[in-house]
Amino acid sequence: MWDRAAATIEWPSAGFPGIRINPLTLVPEITNEDECLAALEAGNNPMDRIFVLLVQGNTADAAELLAEARYTDPESLRLRIFEAELLRVSHRYDPAVVLYRQLVAEVAGTPNEALILQHLGTAYYASGHLAAAVETFSRALDLQVAGAAEAAQIYMSTVALQRARDTLELAS
Repeated sequence: MWDRAAATIEWPSAGFPGIRINPLTLVPEITNEDECLAALEAGNNPMDRIFVLLVQGNTADAAELLAEARYTDPESLRLRIFEAELLRVSHRYDPAVVLYRQLVAEVAGTPNEALILQHLGTAYYASGHLAAAVETFSRALDLQVAGAAEAAQIYMSTVALQRARDTLELAS
């Protein structure tokens, strides 16, 4: 029997139990359903639920929870990231890129800049703008290294940058 969790152990962490970043698609996937569900049940943070719904591709329920959360906390950076992710998951890449670029401008010079650049790179990659993805992932990685980010974040950016470079090279 194939053990998905064991087979994906080297995939970069997505920052939530049971979810990792697929190194081919550069998007999060549930790799351990039991671990993910246990973490959701153990906590009561609606942001975690929104994230899992986005990973599952359940955009309608994610949008509903996101709207409720944005109503109570309209300035939350994490919720604004989820708003852009909702656009990306819905294959509305251009509006997702616009929103991520706006967020990058707002957080420029802060520790959150690398995080937003990473998300922007993923939106570029998903939309087929490979050169922009390479440039954006490179900027994110440079900021993470300069800021002594956690090893998991640096690993995720390194994997994404290499994948975007490889895909760009194959497309050329």
